[in-house]
Formats: sequence, C-alpha cells, structure tokens
Amino acid sequence: EMAAAFDRAGFEAVDVHMSDLGSGRRSLSEFAGFVACGGFSYGDVLGAGRGWAKSILFQDDLREQFGNFLADTGKFALGVCNGCQMLAALKDLVPGADAWPEFVNNRSEQFEARLSLVRVEESASIFLQGMAGSLIPVATAHGEGRARFTVSDSTAAQVALRYVDGSGRVSEHYPGNPNGSPRGITGLCNRDGRVTIMMPHPERTLRTVNFSWAPNDWSEISPWQRMFQNARKWTG
Repeated sequence: EMAAAFDRAGFEAVDVHMSDLGSGRRSLSEFAGFVACGGFSYGDVLGAGRGWAKSILFQDDLREQFGNFLADTGKFALGVCNGCQMLAALKDLVPGADAWPEFVNNRSEQFEARLSLVRVEESASIFLQGMAGSLIPVATAHGEGRARFTVSDSTAAQVALRYVDGSGRVSEHYPGNPNGSPRGITGLCNRDGRVTIMMPHPERTLRTVNFSWAPNDWSEISPWQRMFQNARKWTG
C-alpha cells in the first residue's frame, strides 16, 4: 500500500530491509526519501518501533547512516504507525524534533482498528502542504499510539494531525480518539517539515472505494493521495 502510494505520485518505490542497510547492499544515500512503514513491522510486539530504533542507535554504522540522511536538508522521511514510534525514538538524530513525544500503549489497553476522523493542522510538513483545515477519515490500527511528551509543554512540538469528533472539535475521548493522546495529537513534523510522523495509515485509504461513504465531489482517489504528490513536488 505504501509503495503504491508513492508509485502513483511519480516515485520509484524500493523495498529496502534493515539487513540491506546493515550489510552494505543498499545505502540510504541512494534515495530521495525513506518511509518507515507500519503494518506489523518488527512483528508489532510491544515496543516494536522502539526496538527497531535501538537496532539503529546501537550500531555505529547505521546510526551514522541514518543521522547523515536525516540531517540532509535535501532528503525527506515519513514514519507511519510502527515507523512513527521508530522515528520518534530516533528524534536525537532528527534536527528540530527535540519536542517529539514517545508513543506508548493506548489508554484502552487494547489494539484499536477503526476508521477515525483527523484534522490536518497548519505545519511545516512537506507532506501536508495545502491541506490544513481538512477533515478526512483515515484508517487507524495500533496498540501503542498514545503520545507521551517528555517536555512539560507539548506546544513546542509541530503538530500536523489531530483526532477530532464529528463536529471537527479536538477529541481526547474514546472512541473519537482511539489511543488517548493529549489534545488529539496523532501526527507531528520536525521544524523544517522534512520529517513527518503519524499514527494513522493514510496509505490504506488512497481510493474513494476504500470508504463506505464519500462526498460526491471526490474523484476516484481520496484526498490522502495529495500527501504523496506533495512529497514528489518537493523533491522537484
């Protein structure tokens, strides 16, 4: 699904495993951007994304490779679900991400899979340019999606997405907010907008037929495809 989203936007998506990077078969420097996907990455066991991050932080060559890539102002990165948790745990390598939270177990203490409503916030995210104010349903599927900030004031973080209720008001309550994140926060970006992390899965709702109902003025593709088109436009 993620590869299809980028391919449809004009990229050439390549499936790269951590073992490819560790062995030197591939290098992040070959690519314009990378996506840390969700969908049971690392088995989706408890703390899977944090474990994924540790496999980078505890290996000097991989830490340097990711650090150099994330610091390059000509590169972008996206983390979704497990990948969101992973990139959040790598925030020390991401310029302008010092206020990012960690992502911990849902307040419901169970895996949540549903269609949720989110509001796109005004942010520097290269993926969400021109989409601020949009209210769009999106697939949610996670057990550890609650944002827990380690700084006293989470307003320092660049918020890109929030869970909202049917009236568009920020939701902190279940089930509108499936994980209990404060102020509905479910997506963020770094200061210059090159690196975006989010818990929901926009790549799973790319086509209008993915929804049980859609406005009559939607085309065959849903508004989420614009996210990936924005990234292609940013790369030139």
